Amino acid sequence: MHDNESKVAEHYGDPELLSRIIRGLEASGVALDALGADDLAPVEEFHIGGRRATAYAVDRMSLDGGQHVLDIGCGIGGAARYIAANSACTVTGVDLTPEYVLIARRLTEMTGLGHKVGFELASALDMPFEDGCFDAAISLHAAMNIHDRDALYAEIARVMKPGGVFSLFDVMKKGGGPIRFPVPWAASEQTSFLRTAQETVAVLEGAGFEVHEVTDRTDFALAFFRETLAAARQGPPPLGVHLVMGASAPIKLRNTLMNIEDGRIGPVQMVARRR
Repeated sequence: MHDNESKVAEHYGDPELLSRIIRGLEASGVALDALGADDLAPVEEFHIGGRRATAYAVDRMSLDGGQHVLDIGCGIGGAARYIAANSACTVTGVDLTPEYVLIARRLTEMTGLGHKVGFELASALDMPFEDGCFDAAISLHAAMNIHDRDALYAEIARVMKPGGVFSLFDVMKKGGGPIRFPVPWAASEQTSFLRTAQETVAVLEGAGFEVHEVTDRTDFALAFFRETLAAARQGPPPLGVHLVMGASAPIKLRNTLMNIEDGRIGPVQMVARRR
């Protein structure tokens, strides 16, 4: 594991996270022996817009039954389980953080989706898969921690079949000024590597993709953050992404909102196809 990857894994890693999620489920009145994929939605969608953003990104893929989908930077497995629960596809997720992969496997077994979803501990720059073995791929808020985008998208292209669809939803650079830290994906600029939408398109095309859709979702993000922060004034719910972010969740969310309001960053949804 490279030095930057170690820092990223350390940023996200938390040995107590699974225990907090289990307690949150119990406090929410969820029966653990009848856990459904939707019960985890408040905590497992660790990206701007949560489940709504996942559903939007997956809908843009127009998946067919029987396809094998790759989730790059899968976190604790939310998007992978969503795809498996709402389609006839199988899904493999990869993530750099050991705790995330262990939790993803545990929650997937608890929801009864273990026969359709698997997870691998691996770097997105060097995935343990053969060439052309995936029909489609998705990545939600993962590239922001990866400096070498050329290597990232080339590796994703390598493991995808020609014609396969790639849906990515990432925070991208807009204005020229520095962003406020900490944010959910990084405590400082040391592990934050944002690109503009134009730069991202160029790198994707150089890696062997044709970009078909580029959608700026800034307005969606502003509404989401304002809604989330307003609800938080009543106190945090028993189950939510604050469990993943830890005690610094409020300042990370406020900083992200201010960065978006200042025009420095914005979330962008893209859809590309492997040539």
